[in-house]
Parts: sequence; structure tokens; C-alpha cells
Amino acid sequence: MAIEEIKKTLDGKMDQSIEAFKHNLTKIRTGRANPALLDTVHVDYYGAMLPLSQVANLSLLDARTISVQPWEKGMGAKIEKAIRDSDLGLNPSSMGDLIRVPMPVMTEERRRELTKVVRGEGENAKIAVRNLRRDANEAVKKLVKEKMASEDDQKRSEAEIQKLTDRHIAEVDRLIASKEHDIMAV
Repeated sequence: MAIEEIKKTLDGKMDQSIEAFKHNLTKIRTGRANPALLDTVHVDYYGAMLPLSQVANLSLLDARTISVQPWEKGMGAKIEKAIRDSDLGLNPSSMGDLIRVPMPVMTEERRRELTKVVRGEGENAKIAVRNLRRDANEAVKKLVKEKMASEDDQKRSEAEIQKLTDRHIAEVDRLIASKEHDIMAV
């Protein structure tokens, strides 16, 4: 594998790490409602555990309330139980066919706990990016050892790999700051 291929692969993998981090951030709730919060909830649908989005329509009623509209009449109680039993701390209520899921008001203490969770997730993303950097540098060193690249190429590519790493870590830092701002906003 050539050095350019290593860098291209590295960039793609680092982008995937950032996307995974963004996905993890959507699960951490702020004070606002977001249908993505319910992505982890699974409902028993005739013996199969399906994601909530496959048995109901999820939408926002207002900034603090998610509405869940089951596609079948008999699913309301099962959906409500699944949301209540999830570890999200939500308490749904039925209004006929519609299930309303209000977001509880967050205390200052809870907000601080969530910022710690965000920082922990961010640190995990940074570790993943750094591990990818290490793997890429080792791949380049292997090319030099096998005489498929010169030491000058190695120095240049290590500097470029470090620039890629710095850029992705700065993106993680930006995402952490943005999410913390969202959480701490009253």
C-alpha cells in the first residue's frame, strides 16, 4: 500500500470516528426534545424486538415533547411500557392513540453530570483518532523498512498524518463545546 492510500484510508477512518461520536452525542439529552433520543428503544412486535421507529411515527409536538403515533392500535401499551422501561428516565402518557413523551426539566446537578458524560465520550473519540494515527505511522514505517518509501517520505507523511489528526481532534473539541453549551443552556 502506498503512502497516499494510507493517508486516504486514515482520513476516512477518522471521519467515521467523528460520525460515531456525533451519533453518541445525539443519545445524550439536552433540555430539548429530540426524536433521536428514542432510537435505542425497542418494542416487542409479535415476538420480534424492533426499534420504535419501525412500529410508530415519531415527531415533535413542541420543544419539550415528543409524540409517538403507533401504526397499529394495539401497540400503544407496549410502546409506552418500552419507553418507561428504557434507561432514559422518560415518563410517557397516552392520549387516545397518541403517546406524549415530555422531557423532564433538568436540574443543575444533572446538567453537570451530562457534561462529564460528553467529555468522556469526547475523550474516547480522541483516543480512537490517536490510535488511527499510530496505526498509519506504523504502516508508513513498515513501507520504509521494506524499501518501498524513503525516510524523507516518512517524515513528510508523519507531518501530514499529524495535521489530519490535529484537524479531527479539533473537530471533536468543537463538538464537545457545542454539546456542553446545549446542555448548560436553561
